[in-house]
Amino acid sequence: MKAYLIDRYAKGGTLKLGEIAQPELRDNDVLVEIHAAGVNVLDSKIRDGEFKLILPYRLPLVLGNDVAGVVVRVGAKVRQFKTGDEVYARPAQDRIGTFAEYIAMDEADVALKPMNLTMEQAASIPLVALTAWQALVERANVQKGQKVLIHAGSGGVGTIAIQLAKHLGAHVATTTSTANVDLVRNLGADVVIDYKTEDFETVLHDYDVVLNGLGKETLEKSLGVLKRGGKLISISGPPDLDFARQAGSGWLLQQVMRLLSFGIRNKSKHRGIRYSFLFMRANGEQLEKITRLIETGRLRPVMDRIFPFDKTNEALAHVETGRAKGKVVIAVK
Repeated sequence: MKAYLIDRYAKGGTLKLGEIAQPELRDNDVLVEIHAAGVNVLDSKIRDGEFKLILPYRLPLVLGNDVAGVVVRVGAKVRQFKTGDEVYARPAQDRIGTFAEYIAMDEADVALKPMNLTMEQAASIPLVALTAWQALVERANVQKGQKVLIHAGSGGVGTIAIQLAKHLGAHVATTTSTANVDLVRNLGADVVIDYKTEDFETVLHDYDVVLNGLGKETLEKSLGVLKRGGKLISISGPPDLDFARQAGSGWLLQQVMRLLSFGIRNKSKHRGIRYSFLFMRANGEQLEKITRLIETGRLRPVMDRIFPFDKTNEALAHVETGRAKGKVVIAVK
């Protein structure tokens, strides 16, 4: 099968189109013919080698963390899916590889595709929606009436997180550029901070939750927005000790991550705020709940551009500009 892969880590490197064998099917796996694949900043970070200590992939590696397609074969113990099912998923982090014609995934990580979405729309959903769900529902336990700040509201995670927070009954603020103010308002944001003309930390106060996907400066400024007992959740780092333990990292790497996050954890503690790093995980059961929200109109995908399969490198480069509104998708089939 055709696949885009890397054979070494290189910052800004080009993915190579190659012919590789179809993935082997385990007893609990479904083999999916890929129709569309979402493109994420995570893909470029993996290519650049930013996660090589905590995600020790074997090279060569096929990139890609979002998929929508059709089941073409199932393992001996699969009970939830059958040949011909239209599905979507974020593969488990140790089994990525959606920039290809086929992928094998554990059925526990897969869900039936929302009936009201195209393959391309469906492929834009899993990673960002699971990130938003695990941050706002699972970790923050957002309740009706709480105040939530979502940074980078026009990005892949932000566009879904705004909608999910509103569904949960939260008062939602977001940061974005001038060009995207109308977009995030239409998604439901109650307060929109244009970062080109306003400083969010001087406008917003007494928030319960901040979801951060930006850099260190924004992360630290977010402490001033939160009230005591608030939660600062970052998907862009620094990783903390809890994450290291969950990832099964050895003692030495755990200490490295503890040191990396010491500054923000210490500042958070002094303010009575809980800091945590979130690296989302595959979860088909949560994706089924997200599907119901999509099919009932409570969540909708926000698409930036669709690239053909032979323009995979251009798609990744477009995501790296940081100017995409919502998600970028590759049409594989």
